[in-house]
Amino acid sequence: MTNAMSSLDAVTCRGRVDIGGAVRQSRQTMGYSVEDLSLTCGLTAAEITRIELGVDVDPTRLRRIAAALQVPTSTFRLT
Repeated sequence: MTNAMSSLDAVTCRGRVDIGGAVRQSRQTMGYSVEDLSLTCGLTAAEITRIELGVDVDPTRLRRIAAALQVPTSTFRLT
């Protein structure tokens, strides 16, 4: 049995933003690989992977990613 989820469901959980999921979804929407985003925002691929996994939610790094992906920083903000 499969569980189909909308893209919105993939990044929200009980009204809270899944920051890692939001970063991943935004990156994929732009057609960027982790390496592409790494080059664009100046973070390492490992740093981006940690953010997408939810291990690191450093606001400074998130601002750099938002700027590189041309999305508002509020896209990655906890509610």
